[in-house]
Amino acid sequence: MSSSDPLVDVLRALVVAVLLAVVGIGVGGILVGAVVLTLLFAGVGVTPLLSIVISLALATGVGFGGVALGYLRYRGLGIDYVGIAVPSLRDVAFVVGGYVASLALLVLASVVISTVGAEPAPNTTAEMGMENPEILLLLIPASFLLIGPGEELLYRGVVQNRLGEALPAAAAIFLASLIFASIHFFSLSGAPRARLVSISVLVLPTLVFGTMYELTDNIVVPALIHGAYNATLFSLLYLTIRFAGMEELPQFVAAASLPL
Repeated sequence: MSSSDPLVDVLRALVVAVLLAVVGIGVGGILVGAVVLTLLFAGVGVTPLLSIVISLALATGVGFGGVALGYLRYRGLGIDYVGIAVPSLRDVAFVVGGYVASLALLVLASVVISTVGAEPAPNTTAEMGMENPEILLLLIPASFLLIGPGEELLYRGVVQNRLGEALPAAAAIFLASLIFASIHFFSLSGAPRARLVSISVLVLPTLVFGTMYELTDNIVVPALIHGAYNATLFSLLYLTIRFAGMEELPQFVAAASLPL
């Protein structure tokens, strides 16, 4: 996969990384759309809860996970390329540290956004959960079982590693994080400027995921951090809606509503 020209290698890695992200989103979207249309033609009503289940299974599971595994197969690589192992005590320490760091960065970014008066764009899934709180109860375990593993397998295990073949680790982490945060543009609602504000916030915890992966070389570590990060936000949303009401939503959740 390398050439005699380092610049060519870098450009090739960037193109492949972006294509993997686009194909992952595209495959998932096509599958979800096909199933939803099939159900509608069959006279089956697609409730918000059912739509989330379909999206989790097909977009996150088959779309992201399938594209990642398909790419590995295409290159003749095994799952060891992404690094997967039962977490050691050291790995667990990185999971805890990464989880705390990702939430701390979210809080800090939300304070800055509030201070400067910028308006972030809410996540459409979080908005759906606010209107149908039972969806949040599904998303909490799904964060660990599907969202974290599926997204990390593709964006850290494959995209970041592919970039790392041509770039220093720090650059690979940053670019993979930027690509991953950017694909959330389509899962946000609101004006483009507000979406860009939200994407700038999303980059921060994603940098933590990538850094912890680089330090441990175990995809389970960022998958657990990612899952815990999302599950925490979904849990806070649910508890606040149920017991306090939307007007009492914590600032860092209200300002972002940005599960990854």
